[in-house]
Amino acid sequence: MPNKLKRETTDELFRAILSLKDLDECYEFFEDLCTMKELADMAQRIETAQMLLAGKTYEQIVKSVEISTATISRINRCIQYGTGGYEKILARIAEQGAASGEEQ
Repeated sequence: MPNKLKRETTDELFRAILSLKDLDECYEFFEDLCTMKELADMAQRIETAQMLLAGKTYEQIVKSVEISTATISRINRCIQYGTGGYEKILARIAEQGAASGEEQ
């Protein structure tokens, strides 16, 4: 199945992200790249995906994250029928947290 995002400019963006060495570099790069709203929206989507995967209801998520049910539905569709990106990355984050002794 062809990837709708696949373009040279997108490849360059992803290479730039993959080159980041630590959280400080991430903050510096994404502060330059994105607006505060865009960053907040992306962080909100990650939090929502975590909650959906933990079995939380839309109502619980709306109250906790203050996100629209339309956005929750889109994230849920990605989890159910997407490429598996949310699950893969969230599992990796959980593994890294467990390895460092942090609670998730």
